[in-house]
Amino acid sequence: MLSFIIPTLNEEKTIENTLKSINSFVGDKEIIISDGKSRDKTIEIAKKYTDKIIVHDGLTRQNIAQGRNAGARESIGEYIIFIDADVIIPDINGFIKKAEGYFKSDKNLVAITAGCVVLKDVANIWDIIIFKILAWYFSFLNYIGFGAAGGEFQMIKRDAFLKVKGFDEDIAVSEDMDLFWRLAKIGKTKLPLGFNVYHTGRRAHKIGWPRLLWQWISNTITVFFFKRSDGEWKEIR
Repeated sequence: MLSFIIPTLNEEKTIENTLKSINSFVGDKEIIISDGKSRDKTIEIAKKYTDKIIVHDGLTRQNIAQGRNAGARESIGEYIIFIDADVIIPDINGFIKKAEGYFKSDKNLVAITAGCVVLKDVANIWDIIIFKILAWYFSFLNYIGFGAAGGEFQMIKRDAFLKVKGFDEDIAVSEDMDLFWRLAKIGKTKLPLGFNVYHTGRRAHKIGWPRLLWQWISNTITVFFFKRSDGEWKEIR
């Protein structure tokens, strides 16, 4: 049983393609939308593909760590899979079969992540170069036992996720890296090179790669040393 958890906030432009991609998986699964109180048609679209929809009811804005944890609390799968709302996995059956193979071949493996490829019709040369470098870098960090991951795709054993108490909800940015740092302390984490998901690259295209890279680096540093984010992601749709 796999639990696919997708945090959403005003994702009407991308969520249907993401859900179609996941829904084509033929194995035992559940799809959980954890919505941060969308004001567009996100929930209306999601209802076509799943009846497991959680809507944030707090007075303050829900950060992504809170949204992912809320979805995880409603899940029942042996593996919890977190996917961003603008991610597509074209051959999801082959992709998941390969992912399950990594876990079966190494009993100490507790979590895997994936490299990122920007969708062909919107990708530019910097997308290709930077995400290839990041994939190699993250793969190396996981290999040496440090733990590293982006939020686009994370597949985690349920017992390991619960053991580290999920995402740190006090961290608004780089919560994905923080989770893998902690997972790497109780087992192995992995990013297999060539194991990729596809996404829009919308944040880099909107604010530019120099600014995005600085935000990634500064948040990673502050989270690692001070357990807090250096700001919060602004909504880009």
